[in-house]
Amino acid sequence: MRAYERLIKYTAYPAASDSSSSSCPSTPEQLEFAQVLVAEMRSLGIQDAHVDEHGYVYGTIEANIENWQGPIIGFIAHMDTVRDVPYENIKPRLVKSYAGGDILLNAEQHIVLSPAEFPVLQDYVGHDLVVTDGTTLLGADNRAGIAEILTMAEILLSDDSIKHGTIKIAFTPDEEIGRGAERFEVGHFGADFAYTVDGGAFGEVEYETFNAATARITVTGRNIHPGTAKDKMKNAALIAMEFNSLLPSVQRPEHTEGYEGFYHLISMQGSVEQAQLVYIIRDHDAQLFQAKKERVKRIAQWLNENHGPGTVGVELVDSYANMHEKIKPHWHLIETAYEAVREVGGVPVSKPVRGGTDGARLSFMGLPCPNLGTGSHNHHSKLEFASVQAMDACVQVLVKIAEKYGRRQRPN
Repeated sequence: MRAYERLIKYTAYPAASDSSSSSCPSTPEQLEFAQVLVAEMRSLGIQDAHVDEHGYVYGTIEANIENWQGPIIGFIAHMDTVRDVPYENIKPRLVKSYAGGDILLNAEQHIVLSPAEFPVLQDYVGHDLVVTDGTTLLGADNRAGIAEILTMAEILLSDDSIKHGTIKIAFTPDEEIGRGAERFEVGHFGADFAYTVDGGAFGEVEYETFNAATARITVTGRNIHPGTAKDKMKNAALIAMEFNSLLPSVQRPEHTEGYEGFYHLISMQGSVEQAQLVYIIRDHDAQLFQAKKERVKRIAQWLNENHGPGTVGVELVDSYANMHEKIKPHWHLIETAYEAVREVGGVPVSKPVRGGTDGARLSFMGLPCPNLGTGSHNHHSKLEFASVQAMDACVQVLVKIAEKYGRRQRPN
């Protein structure tokens, strides 16, 4: 089975994660999908495939090299999709030999996937594209990665002429809500190094992520009848707006790119008595990241000086750190991926991830874990699509990496 066929099959499983749930996995649908994947892995010959109590799927492709003593490499993808875009009743279809121009996804609702809006489409003229009807996401983030890992597994397990060492596979829940690595058992997984397969275009090899934190701002006000409010009322909602106005407007996601960090207001609620703002704070540079967090504290302090002690409270929680510092000592991971991409006929591309991956957390948990592309684009969108040929190329990259680590010696 080709990778795109698996991707289409997986769209039948609506397994979005849910940040409002404290369970792991956060939704029962993820556990159901995990069990489907375990059954598929066992049918391919991965005899130890299993899902643990928290919804993490693990399995091993045994080495087919006699007396092999090399490093164990792993491949990881996540099972969940986002919930804030329609994710159920996905209707995938194949656009064969894309000729360029607009793709009409939905005639009734006049939904179009256009290179005028997404110039990357021009790179896929002549490719077969997996799209939706424009009313839901596709779920290529990260079902394309799962499909490619299991297609790699099928190739390796069915062709003994491809020599490789021991390979570990894992699929995680709840990555989209930032909890994908929380209960990942690195020791149980048993790999020396790994790659997440959770990127965009074929050829992407990513080893830099944001440093990330969440800031929760609580504003306590005082309500008094507006007719007698002079010098007495303290409007929490207005003070929350004042807080936001003191953050640099140019450092928002809609105004930043590349290595530029940001403050992103993701939720707000408020009344005269009480208001709350929630931000995610991101920066690739550790010093700039720390400066952003310090700015939040200084703004709160200034507002408390002006509106009274205890008016504004700040809770800052770090989410993950830039994995570059953990990847750099194991640069063979990047060099090996570059070689594999070139051998498949691609051009390796590395750029900073403007987000995070399970690999960022795992790298700091002792499992160095850069990220690879999947041949898909417009993630978290109703205009998401994947290239059949790019997905095939991504599979071949995984096979090449498996071969190359089969020829390496175990690290000291």
